[in-house]
Amino acid sequence: MRKLIATVFNYSLDGLLADEGTDFWKFCFGLPENDRPDDPAYLDFLRGAHAHVMGRAAYESISRAMTTATDHPFAAILNPARKVVFSRTLKTADWAGTTIAAGDTREEVDRLRLGGDGHVLVWGGVGLWRSLMRLDLLDELRVSMFPYIAGEGTRLFDGVPSSYRLDLVSSATSDNGILELRYRRHR
Repeated sequence: MRKLIATVFNYSLDGLLADEGTDFWKFCFGLPENDRPDDPAYLDFLRGAHAHVMGRAAYESISRAMTTATDHPFAAILNPARKVVFSRTLKTADWAGTTIAAGDTREEVDRLRLGGDGHVLVWGGVGLWRSLMRLDLLDELRVSMFPYIAGEGTRLFDGVPSSYRLDLVSSATSDNGILELRYRRHR
């Protein structure tokens, strides 16, 4: 059975996501890790995904970026990849290889997990991450914590069960002080 892994990027030390247009957003996208991500291990991790899962807003943002900035390292991976958008409002998906999952979240995730080893990568957005945590469907959470006190932004863990225990699998630090944390759901 495939693992469901959420990747949370642009996360501040004070627990906030970088909302577009904020100073924290500008800080994050001013760093080479976001501008030109080139970590071979992370690119292999992206390539190895059976499917890339997104909520509607994340899908709209990522698809627009990857289909217009085709020289971005993620574009060569995401554009041909299998993508699934969890949305009850989106009716069509123009990005090649995209299907819309509008049914029961648990059933849709179970279908994606069937069939073998590997992983299903959840890119976001925050509503989808929270829903998956509330349903206890995530197997792993990968967080890129930036050395920044944002003071404004979206809280990732609002509305998530208070007893959501995780086990640290690994941690690594980039040259710019970004802490890459990998947690497994404690079962």
